[in-house]
Amino acid sequence: MAEPTSAPTGYRLVLPSDWVQIPLRTGEAEQVARDIVTEAFARVPADVPRDKLTPLRLELERRLLAAVADARRAEALELYLPMRLSGEVNLGASIIVSETRLPTRSDESGTTGAISDPAEVAAQLMSRDGGSNIDLSSGEVDGALAVRRERVVPAAPDRGVEMDSRRVDYFVSVPGDPGRWFVAAFSTIGAGSPRDDLADALVEWFDALMTTFRWSWK
Repeated sequence: MAEPTSAPTGYRLVLPSDWVQIPLRTGEAEQVARDIVTEAFARVPADVPRDKLTPLRLELERRLLAAVADARRAEALELYLPMRLSGEVNLGASIIVSETRLPTRSDESGTTGAISDPAEVAAQLMSRDGGSNIDLSSGEVDGALAVRRERVVPAAPDRGVEMDSRRVDYFVSVPGDPGRWFVAAFSTIGAGSPRDDLADALVEWFDALMTTFRWSWK
C-alpha cells in the first residue's frame, strides 16, 4: 500500500451505543455534558419522584463537568464515557484522546529527525515513567506504527484521585506527519481494584475496540 502524502484529518472508532463522546476542541464541551444529563434524565419514568431525581441529576452533572475539566487540563481532544441505560454515568472507566510529539534526535552529522523506530519509541516511554511495572509492546494500528503501554497508576488523594487505576495507552504514529502521535488512553478502576476480573475484562474490551480504529481523510 502506498504511503499517504498528507496527514489524516480525523479518525473513527466503533464504540458501543452506551458510550458518549464529549469533544474538547471547542468551547462547547460543558454544554454537551449538560445535554447528556438532560437526555439521560428525560428517559426516567414519569412516576419517579422529582425530589429524588434532582440530587442525582446535580451529582451526575458535577461528575461529568469534573471529568471534562480533567481532560481539558490534559489538553485532550475528545473524552469518551460509558453511559448506563438507567441514565447513570459510570465514571469507573474512560477514554481520553489526545496528540503528542515525541522528541527528535540528531545523528552524527547533526541532522535531526523524528523518532520512528518502535524500540526507540518504547525506550522514550520507559524513560518517561521510570521503567517500573510497565508492559510495553509495539505493532500496527490501521497500518501505522503503534506502541501499547499498560500500567497501574497509584492513587493520588492530593490530586483528587482516590483509587489505583489500570491504564492502557495506545501511541499511534500519524501517517504523513513524522513525529506526530495519536494517543488513546483508557483508564479503569475495575470493581474496586485495577487487577480484578472486571478490570481485566475492560482492558480486553479496549484492546478489541482499538482494532476498529481507522484514519479518515476528509
